[in-house]
Amino acid sequence: MLRRLTIIASLALLAACSATSGGKQTELYTNPVIDRDAPDPTVIRAEDGTFYAYATWRDRNIPVYRSTDMVNWEYEGGVFAEGEVPQFVPGAAIWAPDINYIEGQYVLYFSMSVWGGEWDACIGRAVSDSPTGPFRDAKMLFQGKTIGVQNSIDPVVFQEDGRKYLAWGSFHGIYLTELTDDGLELDDPFNRTRIAGSAYEGSYIHKRDGYYYLFASTGSCCEGLKSTYQTVVGRSCSLYGPYVDRAGRKMLDNHHEILLSGDDTVKGPGHDSQIITDDQGQDWSFYHGYDVKNPDAGRKMFLERVEWHDGWPTIGVNGHATASGVAPYIAK
Repeated sequence: MLRRLTIIASLALLAACSATSGGKQTELYTNPVIDRDAPDPTVIRAEDGTFYAYATWRDRNIPVYRSTDMVNWEYEGGVFAEGEVPQFVPGAAIWAPDINYIEGQYVLYFSMSVWGGEWDACIGRAVSDSPTGPFRDAKMLFQGKTIGVQNSIDPVVFQEDGRKYLAWGSFHGIYLTELTDDGLELDDPFNRTRIAGSAYEGSYIHKRDGYYYLFASTGSCCEGLKSTYQTVVGRSCSLYGPYVDRAGRKMLDNHHEILLSGDDTVKGPGHDSQIITDDQGQDWSFYHGYDVKNPDAGRKMFLERVEWHDGWPTIGVNGHATASGVAPYIAK
């Protein structure tokens, strides 16, 4: 506890120095930044500079939150209008959304599944002119049993040089395939590459300085204080891998670097979002976790600074959740 208090005091001093030297007030933030159930977060910065976060929801819709500073979030409602919630799989919940801006419209990818129905799990998408929706034209991209990938959940899209790629999967492997230019269809339904082994779900791909980084989560996500979820990473010189840890061992063989794990304040930190860069070039990531003080509230959304050292990311305080920190810099 003394160590945490010392860190917080140091951050407060840093904030004060930033305010006086930079001529702009720099504030502290406190985790969690969404103090309610908001698991599997995905975040985007809209054209006007506003941030929007989406998450898994218990009410069979997808919630959207709005923020101007990445710290203070307001609930905007569900992204699907009443009566327009996709029903691709009977009785299924909508999980793990992924938001993207593609060719002038917002494209929201999501998975649908029921517990135990791993071959029925599917990936869908919907589109909107507004980040708050309503999202329309919902369509199933594929179902696990038709593409041959068990438990096809947790979609995430990576864009590079005008091409769009979809990564997805759970504890039966993480896979990668290419989408059409508009991101609305599979380019070739049967052309897929396995890029990680059976230890992972909740993947995300980020490119920096010539390397592709595959972020993912391992362990159990949803058991309250017993959750063992943690955030891990590997990197590659190629989008299609092989992704390796610092020792060169492959994620295909379930090797990785651990970025973030639980402690006595936050359990099960995982399923991190896209990396968002603030207006001073600092990288940030969101993830979910159980607040030990109130685990019954569900998996809340946390904000964390991403630092880079020797070509590898670090998150949190010695790999654990940050209680408080200097907030992202957003130009007004």
